Amino acid sequence: MGGIGTEKGRAAFQAALALFAAAVAAWWLPQVLELFSLINATVYTAMAVLALSLGLVWGFGGILCFGQAAFFGLGGYAYAVGALNFPDTTWAIPVALLVPALAAAALGYVMFYGRISDVYMGVITLTVTLILFNFINSTAGDEWRIGAAPLGGFNGIPATPPLNLPGDPGTPLAPEQIFAVAVLCLGACYALCKLILRSHFGRVVVAIRENELRAALLGYDVRLYKLGIFTIGGTMAGLAGLLFANCVFVSPTMFSLAYSGQIIIWVMVGGVGTLFGPVVGAMLLQALTAWAGTLPEVNPNLILGLVLVVAVLAIPRGLQPTLLGLVRRREEP
Repeated sequence: MGGIGTEKGRAAFQAALALFAAAVAAWWLPQVLELFSLINATVYTAMAVLALSLGLVWGFGGILCFGQAAFFGLGGYAYAVGALNFPDTTWAIPVALLVPALAAAALGYVMFYGRISDVYMGVITLTVTLILFNFINSTAGDEWRIGAAPLGGFNGIPATPPLNLPGDPGTPLAPEQIFAVAVLCLGACYALCKLILRSHFGRVVVAIRENELRAALLGYDVRLYKLGIFTIGGTMAGLAGLLFANCVFVSPTMFSLAYSGQIIIWVMVGGVGTLFGPVVGAMLLQALTAWAGTLPEVNPNLILGLVLVVAVLAIPRGLQPTLLGLVRRREEP
């Protein structure tokens, strides 16, 4: 019991430290970055939340989901539709979280309670993403609208209102404030993941990942726990879509196969089974891809593929586990 209490205290300390670091970054970086760099940093932060969502579902739940981009896109579109229909965009926030949460819960219920194997689970999540991508691309006509929000087909919804001060629709948030919101959301998500994994629920989820049959024989409803962690990951991906919609307009590319593949690469490079690794992997690889895009006659996707091959061969455990292993090896006598 003492060990469990110590681990919970350590998790609470790490969660508080993450929130403090996010608050410092939200205050300091807008003072030193130019507007263009600040908007890019907001995009990187939103994608880090997306990578963290898959890091939780895959790394600790043992569920390789190829459909995080589906929840990401649903969150972005739900926010855009809500922001165009509500006078106060604050009310679009719960909509942007509820829609992907319900979608993840419905999809997870079908997969887990249908006892679908892991291989087919990956195929189903990928198929759902592609269906949404093709569907949104086909909504170009005027008849495709939800209230005052036209879906726009392949053009997306470029005129999405940004978040405003709660209760003050006439005061939209500046890019510096949106960046601060994104960083604080990333810190809050990281802290929440830490606390979840140190809770009874999180311990059972990890136990199911290690040995599903043993957990079931101990009396745990494996399907319910998997559904819970899958829904939490889908909600976090929807939050990433909300943040993305506030710095880049929403479009069908949010559901694209390219995003689905990139999320998995970010988590693999950062380290499966870690929380900080996917965040670092997402930011580093986005920065690398953006830099490669400035080079003449260089395909950024080719660079990303080479990085994945090198990472799998050189650091198969990912950046964070490899670096921590080197540090421990140096500390050993």
